[in-house]
Amino acid sequence: MLLRFRATDFRCLKKAELELGPRFNLIHGANASGKTSLLEALAYLGRGKSFRGATTANLTRHGENEFVLFGEIEQGAGRKTLGVRNGREGLEVRVGGEAAASAAALAEALPLQVIDPEVHNLIAGGPELRRRFLDWVAFHVEHDHLQIWRRFRRALKQRNAALRSRASESTIRSWNTEFLKLAMDLDQSRRKVLDLTMEALLAHGRLLLQSELGFEYRQGWPSDSELAENLESGIERDRALGATQAGPHRADIKVGCDERQARKLVSRGQQKLLASAMILAATETAQAALQRPLLLLLDDPAAELDRDSVTRLMGAVSGLGCQVVATSLEPEALRFPEPPRVFHVEQGGVSYDAH
Repeated sequence: MLLRFRATDFRCLKKAELELGPRFNLIHGANASGKTSLLEALAYLGRGKSFRGATTANLTRHGENEFVLFGEIEQGAGRKTLGVRNGREGLEVRVGGEAAASAAALAEALPLQVIDPEVHNLIAGGPELRRRFLDWVAFHVEHDHLQIWRRFRRALKQRNAALRSRASESTIRSWNTEFLKLAMDLDQSRRKVLDLTMEALLAHGRLLLQSELGFEYRQGWPSDSELAENLESGIERDRALGATQAGPHRADIKVGCDERQARKLVSRGQQKLLASAMILAATETAQAALQRPLLLLLDDPAAELDRDSVTRLMGAVSGLGCQVVATSLEPEALRFPEPPRVFHVEQGGVSYDAH
């Protein structure tokens, strides 16, 4: 749980400070006032990157060389500080006052999820986003998943380098043993996580879309053959393309809604609800594994949704037991089961709204 937060020179925010409530927090203000920037800064503290895909230069306030983020979290019976500094000297991460090797330390200390206006791309976009969805859950549920994923990416990079250099078939085959072992470990980890998340996926789908969903894992090579066979038979194809065409790096989740493929749903609002159901299910699964509340960030959740859909979404969010930070144009636009702590943003400045 995030107790205190401070952002300095992040986008339009010269200095913004929040003392967050344990359950519900609402940030309201006019368009372009800095609401999303504040939410983006909160997410950056837990991820070490922007959920909007922005570069460090674009995140740093105009005229400054770096931005700094600070947070204090409640962890068990104690408290721990988190710090992020990024600018011309590169990313610096500190957890509990100690330097951390990577942003993964932030994700472990402050696990969070985001539902923003682009969340529909989890359904409408390419398979990489759905792989990331599975890997996020696995990171928090399977203790060795991150190590497996990193080792697999390294093996894939090495095999692809051999393919691009037009190495001999024997050289390429020399990479197959390690690649296959790590590929199968990664594949099994993802399958296990999808199975673990499935009940929550179906339940949130019924609640938000009032229909039955289906989730089918696609492993990244034909289901009627072994990966080893595909690598062997596809050596010439891989060499011609300069990249490995079969493996878990090409995995996907086929999402269906009432026997229709979800990507073909016409309404972005429906896609947003479906993607939100997936995010909420992932959050619920990770919370159960970690046995502590996660931080859930909602950027203008009412956008592109009718009133009934917003009510169902906020009801599902409230039922998770997360710490929630939501943004809205008007403070009355979102309903919470108890009064939220309210903040007002205006021209990059943040103030606590006692009313």
